[in-house]
Amino acid sequence: MNYRNCFSITVVIFLIFIFASCAAIKREKAMDTEQLLAAAGFAQIPADTPERLQHLSTLPQGQIVTDERDNKIYYFYADKKTCKCLFVGDQAAYQKFQEMAVREKIADERLEAAEDYEDASMNWDLWGPFWW
Repeated sequence: MNYRNCFSITVVIFLIFIFASCAAIKREKAMDTEQLLAAAGFAQIPADTPERLQHLSTLPQGQIVTDERDNKIYYFYADKKTCKCLFVGDQAAYQKFQEMAVREKIADERLEAAEDYEDASMNWDLWGPFWW
């Protein structure tokens, strides 16, 4: 096997790894969103018939969209890949979802900051005694 073949195989393996990692991250993000939607009060409706599954595939995937019905706004989140279901919520559920998403983002940022702080060990001796 020559150098060019080894390099080509290495590049292909690397690209497969990158694409697999991206897919795993997308699945994890979708699962996190779906857990928040359910906790916020969205109803999870399975696409348990061929007609529902077909209709589910026509909807925008992995994003919240709105629709008006009987002078009320409803929010939908379609996921054909992970749960094969449709999440449906009203204004109150959507507002709760937004609040929970903001809290989760803040908690993630705090955790990340704490981990960064932990990595940067503080050398208190450089700053002198605390009683000055």
